[in-house]
Amino acid sequence: MMDRAFYLDLAAAGLRMPIGTHLVLHAHPDPEAIVLDGERLGAIIVETAERFSTPLAVPLMDLTLEKTALLLACGVPAAAVDSHHFQLPPAAPAHIPLTPRMTASCQAIARVADQPGLVPMGMAIGPFSLMTKLVADPITPVFLAGSGLTADDDREVALVERLLALGEQVIHRYLRAQIEAGAKAIIICEPAANLVYFSPKQLEANPAIFDRYVMEPMQRIARLLARHGVDLVFHDCGELTGGMVRRFAALDAVMLSFGSSRKLWEDAALIPKHTVLYGNLPTKRFYARQLTAADVERLAQELVEKMQAAGHPLILGSECDVLSVPGSEQEIIGKVDAFMRCSTCV
Repeated sequence: MMDRAFYLDLAAAGLRMPIGTHLVLHAHPDPEAIVLDGERLGAIIVETAERFSTPLAVPLMDLTLEKTALLLACGVPAAAVDSHHFQLPPAAPAHIPLTPRMTASCQAIARVADQPGLVPMGMAIGPFSLMTKLVADPITPVFLAGSGLTADDDREVALVERLLALGEQVIHRYLRAQIEAGAKAIIICEPAANLVYFSPKQLEANPAIFDRYVMEPMQRIARLLARHGVDLVFHDCGELTGGMVRRFAALDAVMLSFGSSRKLWEDAALIPKHTVLYGNLPTKRFYARQLTAADVERLAQELVEKMQAAGHPLILGSECDVLSVPGSEQEIIGKVDAFMRCSTCV
């Protein structure tokens, strides 16, 4: 486990960086081959860290890997994985093998771990977000569970609770593999833990459902990482309430990352000062010409100034991973460069 002061020192030094591995990967002619080659993928992660002058070697934010592994282990044909949704609770597979993509990602972590001066980081989806990818309609059973129905009362509630448990199983399997490969910090992405799936009025009446479906699995993940001396970075770019932010702060992650819908300088009052906030420039819109490089620089300056006024440590960066959009590559990288070189963001 890194000393917390390491992340605080990066913030104090004014580090700015995107989650930009996808950008660098797609500057190469054969990204589909690279993601299956651990050595080459590791070299891309190193190239990304060097390109953006950061010691944090962030892998691809691909949140499909655990779903693929679980479905294959449950006997779903590979050709049907992308579109498959469970109708009935599946039996627990005896073993969940790592997929070739997962294996390459772990090999990439090992490649980064051999590079002096870099922090090898891992990546995983959160259990709740994984569950939402496994059923056709996750919103209704989550609402029913929040209304007090149990798995014994409703088959849809039974299904999502079974899939939550299986999802947690495959996530833990992948986390252990990344830890064994040498990850020193792991980003857990839980973007579905948001207002689309949890009604604010319902949460006000019964916050227990958010704790049971989101926070308790995340707390188990936090304990797993802590036992292995690995730092937790928590990411949720969904629409959130202040209560959700407070709950996420209780995970005691070294860094919290929220989407651009959040005003980080206001969230700072909800989060301990020993937890660095990361983000949260609107990089999902960087492909759009309506958002200019000058706009990005202005937003970066505003965020830095307001976070300084709030007295909370910030690493300026992207609200999520910065995707390479065909035909808009130069537009996007120009805006990343705009906040990277922002002369007033010191």
